Amino acid sequence: MRIHRLDIEAFGPFAGLQSIDFDQLGAQGLFLLNGATGAGKTSVLDAICFALYGSVPGARQDGKRLRSDHAEPAAEPRVVCEFSARGRRFEITRSPAWDRPSARGRKGFTTQQAKTLLRERVNGSWEEKTSRNDEAGMEIGDVLGMDREQFTRVVMLPQGDFAAFLRSKASDRLDLLQKLFGTQRFEAIEQQLALQANAARAQVEDNRNVLELLVQRAESEYAQLGIEEADTADLDGQGSSGPAPELRLGNLEALARAESLARQQAAGTADAVRLHLADKLTSARERVQRHAKLDAATRRREVLSSSAGEVRETRERLGRHRRAAVLGGQLDAVDRATNALGLAGSTAESATAKLRAAALDPSDPGTSLARIHETMAVVEARIGDEQKLEDISARLDALTLAAGQRESAKAERALALAGLRGEAIALEGELAPLETAAVGLPVREGEAAAAGNTVKTVARYAIARDSLAAAVKRHALARALSQDLRQLWLDLRESRLANAAGELAAKLRDGDACPVCGSAEHPSPAAAGLTALALAEEEQSAHERYDASEHELLQASAELASAEQEVAVLAAQGGDIDPKEAAAAEARAKDALASARSAVEGLERVKADLARTAERISRLEEEQLREDTAAAQAESTMVLLDEQREALDAMLGGLRDGFDTLRSRIEALTAQRDLLQSAVAAGVQLERAREAVDDASTALDRALSANGFETAEAARLEILDEQHAARLEEAIRAAETENARLAELFESEDLVLAAKEAQIGEVPLTAVELAALEQEAGQSEETARRLALSAGLAARTVTSLAAIRSQYEEAADAGRGPRERARVLNELAETARGAGDNGYKMSLNSYVLAARLEQVAAAASERLIAMSDGRYTLQHTDARAARGAKSGLGLEVVDEWTGQRRDTATLSGGESFMASLALALGLADVVQHEAGGVDIETLFVDEGFGSLDKQSLEQVMDALEGLRDGGRVVGLVSHVAEMKQRIGSQLQVTKNRNGSTVRIVDAAAA
Repeated sequence: MRIHRLDIEAFGPFAGLQSIDFDQLGAQGLFLLNGATGAGKTSVLDAICFALYGSVPGARQDGKRLRSDHAEPAAEPRVVCEFSARGRRFEITRSPAWDRPSARGRKGFTTQQAKTLLRERVNGSWEEKTSRNDEAGMEIGDVLGMDREQFTRVVMLPQGDFAAFLRSKASDRLDLLQKLFGTQRFEAIEQQLALQANAARAQVEDNRNVLELLVQRAESEYAQLGIEEADTADLDGQGSSGPAPELRLGNLEALARAESLARQQAAGTADAVRLHLADKLTSARERVQRHAKLDAATRRREVLSSSAGEVRETRERLGRHRRAAVLGGQLDAVDRATNALGLAGSTAESATAKLRAAALDPSDPGTSLARIHETMAVVEARIGDEQKLEDISARLDALTLAAGQRESAKAERALALAGLRGEAIALEGELAPLETAAVGLPVREGEAAAAGNTVKTVARYAIARDSLAAAVKRHALARALSQDLRQLWLDLRESRLANAAGELAAKLRDGDACPVCGSAEHPSPAAAGLTALALAEEEQSAHERYDASEHELLQASAELASAEQEVAVLAAQGGDIDPKEAAAAEARAKDALASARSAVEGLERVKADLARTAERISRLEEEQLREDTAAAQAESTMVLLDEQREALDAMLGGLRDGFDTLRSRIEALTAQRDLLQSAVAAGVQLERAREAVDDASTALDRALSANGFETAEAARLEILDEQHAARLEEAIRAAETENARLAELFESEDLVLAAKEAQIGEVPLTAVELAALEQEAGQSEETARRLALSAGLAARTVTSLAAIRSQYEEAADAGRGPRERARVLNELAETARGAGDNGYKMSLNSYVLAARLEQVAAAASERLIAMSDGRYTLQHTDARAARGAKSGLGLEVVDEWTGQRRDTATLSGGESFMASLALALGLADVVQHEAGGVDIETLFVDEGFGSLDKQSLEQVMDALEGLRDGGRVVGLVSHVAEMKQRIGSQLQVTKNRNGSTVRIVDAAAA
C-alpha cells in the first residue's frame, strides 16, 4: 500500500486547502515530518487515517471536532487521499459531519451529514465506485487487508505504547498485547469452556437431585399404606447401615405388593356380604312401594266416581257453545255492515254541507269537478312563465345593488393604491445603505472571533508568566537545598572513613602486626570519634535526604521547562501584547459585528416589507381591472332582463283572474276540486254500504235456521268467551285422562301383585323394621367401600413404586455419561484458565499472546542488533513466576557483549527508545504477515529520536534506511535538529493565528 497524494481542507488545524505530493516527498525513500509543537504533524497522520477509515486514532475520534476552528463558517471540511494497493489505484474523499450556517435554521446552523466518495482509476480515467460510507469502508478494508486498528499499528508506529510495554512487568503486558493482537476470541473460548463445565456440573447435580427425589417419592408412596416396616433392614440384607437405593426400591415394591394382595382378599369378602344385604333391602322396599301404590290408586278411583254427574253437565254446555260459535262470523258481518252504513251516511251529509258553504251546486258534483280539472290544467301550464318573471325581477334587483357596491369599492381601492405606492418608494430608499453594511458580516464575524481568541491568549499568557516565576523560585530553592544536602552527605562519609581508621588504631597492641600494613610498630595511631554504627546510620540518612532532594530538583526542572515552553508558545500566539489593547480591540470588533448583524436583520425586514407591498399593489390593480369588466357586463344584462320582464307581465295578467299570482288561483281551484271529490266519493260509499247490509242479513237468517236457533239474540246468549270454554274443555279432558290412567294403573304388574299379596296376607315391613334393615345394609356397604379403597390404594402404590424404580434405573443410566463429560470439561476449563495441573499458570489467552510475543521479539531482535551495533537482542521468556503467579509473558534483553540476560527496565533512555522502536517494527512485520502479506510501501515512525546519542542515532538511521529496500517510503515524525540536517526531503508544518500550513522542502534538489 503506497500513498501518492493527500489534500486537506478545513480539517484539524488546517483552514485552507493543503496539498501534499507524497510521490515527490518520498522520492528518496526517507522524509521528515517536522514542525513546532501543536502545529499539526499528528493531524497529517489523522487525515490519512480519516480518509481511509472515516475516523481518527485514539482519543481524537470525536467527529464533531474534526472540522477546523480557523476555517470560514461555510467552508466544508474535506480530506482526499490517493493511494495504490494490490496493483490498483484509488481516490477516497471524505467529509465529517459538521454544522453549516443557515439563515433559516432555528439555531442558525444546519447539520451536514458525513459524505464519502470512492473512485478507482481504470484505463486512464477515474470511475466512481460508491458514495456510501459503509460500502467504501468494506471496499478499502478488502483492498488493504487491515482494519483501522491494524493500520495504525503497522503503518503509523505508536512509540509510546511500546516504550511502556518494554518497561512494564510481565504480568502487566497482557492488556497491551490483547489490544494489539485482538485475542478476545481466546478469552471467549475460556469463558465458553467455563460455561460448558458449569452447565455439565449443573446437569450432574440435576441428575443427582432427580435420583434423590425418586427415592423420596418411593418412601412417601410406601408411607401412605400405613404399615410397619420393622423387618425391612433384614430383608435388604444391609443391617443398620441401610441398603443401596436400587435394592431399597425393590424391597419397598415387594412389601407393597404383598399388602395389596391381602387387602384385595378382604375387600372381596366384604363386597359379598354387601351384595346379599342390598338384595334383601331392595326386595323389602319394592313390596312397601307396591302396596303404597295400590292404596293411592284406590283413593283416586273413588274421587273420580263421585264427580261423574258434574262432568256430564259440562259436556252438554260446551256442545251448545260450539253450535252458537259456528254463527259468530255471520253475526259479526251483520254488525260491521250496519256500522259502515251509518258512517257512510254521516260522511255524505257532511260533504253536501261543505259544498253549500263553498257556494257550489251539490246536485251534480261530478260535472262541476270536470270543469275544475280543465281550468287547472290551463293555469298550471303557465306556472313556469310566472317563475321566470320572478327570477328576472330578482336578478335585476341584485344587479342594481352590486353596481352600487362596486362604485364604493372602486373609490376605496384607489385610495389604498396611492398609499401603497408611497410606502414602496420609501422602502426602496432604505435598501442601499443596509445592503452596504450587511456585505461585511462574514469579515466582522472573523474579526470578532480572532479578537476573542487574542483576549483569551493574553489571559493565559499572564497566568503562564506567574506560573513561570513560581517555577523559577521553586527550582532555585530545590537546587540550593540539593547542593547543601549533598555537601552534608560527603562530609559525613569522610567522617565515617576517618573514624574507621580510629577504631582500627584502638585495637593495635605493641608488638602485634598491624592488619593493614603488617608493621609491629605503631608510631602515630589515629584518634577515634563516634561509633561506626552511629556514623553509618547518619551517613545513610543524609544520603537518602540527598536522593530525595535530587528527585525534587528533577521535578522542579521539568516544571520550569514546561512553564518556559508554555510562555514561549503563548507569546508566539500573540499573548504578550497589552491586555487593555486586546480588550479594546475585542470591544470594537464586537460592536462592529453587532452593527453588521443589525444591518442584515434590517435588510431582510425591509426586503420582506417591500415584497409584501409590491404584492398588495399588484393584487389591487388586478382586482380593479376585474371589477371594471364585470360592471360593463352587468349593465348590458340589466337592459335585456328589463325587456323580458315587461313582455311576461302582459301575457300572465289575464290568467290570474283577479288573483295576485297564478299559484294563488291554483290554490283556490285545488280547494274546490277537493270538496267536489269528497262529495262524489261519499255518495259512492253510501250505496256500497246499503248493499252490504242487505247481503249480511240474508246470510244470517239461513245460518240460524240450519243450527236450530230462532233468533240472533238466542245464539248470542249461548256463546262463551274463550277462557271459559277452555276451562270446560280442560275439565272434560282431565276427567277422561284420569279414568284412562286408573284403568292402566290397576292393570299394571305391581298393583296386580300387591292385590294378590293382600288377598293371601303378605303384608310389607313396618317403618321401624325397614329402617333397621337399611342401617345394616349401609354399614355393610361402608365397610366394603373402605376395604375397596384401601385395596385400590395398595394397588396404586405398587404401580407407582414399579414406575419409580424403572425411572430411577433410567435416570441412573442416563447420568453416567454426563458425569464423565463434566469431569473432562472441568479439567479442560481449569487448564484453559491457568489453574489445575497447569504448572505455568498460563491461560489459553496468555498462551496465544506468548506465542505472538515470541514472534514479535524475534522480528524485533533483527533490527535491534543493527541499531545497537550487535550488542542487544530481545528474547521472550516463559520462566515460571514466583509464588504461583501467572507466567509466559516475560521479556528479556540479552547483552551479547557480556552474555548476560537482564530485565528490559535496566536499559538507558536511548537504549529503551531503540528497543521500543525495534519492538514496534517487529510488531508491524508480524501484523503485516497476519493480514495476508499486505505490502506496506508507506510507513510513518513517530517521535522519540531526541533521546539518542550521535552514534546510536547513526545506527538507528541505518536501520530505518534499510526499511527503504524494495521501494518502501519511510516518514519520520520529529523536531530534532540533527534529523533536519540529515534528511533532505522534509514536510514542514507551520502554525499561525489563521491555522497551519504545509510545504515540501527538498534540500538535495536545492
